[in-house]
This record gives sequence, C-alpha cells and structure tokens, in this order.
Amino acid sequence: MTNPLLFLLAALVLVAIPGPNHLYIATRSIGEGRRAGVVSALGVETGTLVHIAAAAAGLSAVVAASATAFGFLRYAGAAYLVYLAYRTLRGRDDAGEPELEPQPLRRVYLDGMLVNVLNPKVVLFFLAFLPQFVDQGAGAVPLQIAVMGIVTALIGLLSDIGYALAAGSIGTWLRTRPVFRRRQRHATGLVYLGLGAAAVFAVPGGRRA
Repeated sequence: MTNPLLFLLAALVLVAIPGPNHLYIATRSIGEGRRAGVVSALGVETGTLVHIAAAAAGLSAVVAASATAFGFLRYAGAAYLVYLAYRTLRGRDDAGEPELEPQPLRRVYLDGMLVNVLNPKVVLFFLAFLPQFVDQGAGAVPLQIAVMGIVTALIGLLSDIGYALAAGSIGTWLRTRPVFRRRQRHATGLVYLGLGAAAVFAVPGGRRA
C-alpha cells in the first residue's frame, strides 16, 4: 500500500460524509428505533464486504465493463428499494391509520445487506478508489485491495453506527409527536422511493454511496 496515511484520510472523507447509505440507515433508525438502525448498519457493511471480495477477485471490473451486468445491478437495486417502499406504505393498523411497525431484526439486517450489495455505485467506488493506493511493487495486489477494503468498511461501520444512534434519538423525540406518527409510514416510504430513483438515475461518482 502506498502512503497509508493518505489512504486513511481519503477513506475518512469519502466514507464518513453523508450519503445514500447514511440516509437509508437514518430513516430506518428514526422509524424503527436505534437497534434497527444499528442492525441496518451491520447489514450495509456486510454488503460492503461482498463488494470488497468481488473487487479483490477482479469481478467488480467485469461487472463495470459490462453494460448488461451493470444495468442489471442498477435496476435490481432500484427495484429492491421500491419493494421496501411498497412494503412500508401498504401497512395499516386496525383504525386505518398509518403505523410503522418495527421489522424483525433478521429482516432489517438482510434488507441492509441487499440494499448495499445491489448498489452499483459501490462497485465503481472500489474500482476507482482502492487501486490508487495499491503498491504494484509490493505484489499481492488482491490482498492489498482486501486489506484496504476492510479498513474502509470499518470506517464506514463506525460512521453508520454514529448516524444510526443520532437518528434514533431524533426518532424517539419525533414519535412523541402525533403529526409525525400519522405521517411516519408515508415519509419512510417516500425516502425509499427517492433512494430507488437515485439508484436508477445517478451518475457514477467518486465516493461510496
């Protein structure tokens, strides 16, 4: 790895600043509580580990080079977010009022993992970011990519958990407000729809989503 300090600084800047993953985790934490937010963060970063393994094995480059494979991943990710929106919006309590019920934590974890695994911008992030810091003279390039990817994932996890805890505190306060309780399901579903639209129309960028 060339210049580890520069790599760490770049990873902190690109991973810790707010992005779609943070918005997803914060939305889950506000709507379903801190535990759901933290479990979502664990699921998201498990998805990151899948991307790291793919990047180290060279599979990410294959996906990015194939318009068909990349398009499939992009639309699959958008479709899953739309499904989450549908699942959120369709529920009603006995009185017919919107009421967002916490999902089982296993489901929350799987949702977070799939949202990130199906995010094509993460593929592009690792292809664009990690190779900049690979030391070709040191050999074992896949191992270097794996190590840097795991460090990036750990930074991301700490950042994600921070957002989850902060959003959970906000959610605890908001749930005491009758207006928020009435609109909570709709607001959550709209966020998921917005993230799905962003997955379809986003232009590849230089930071992790």
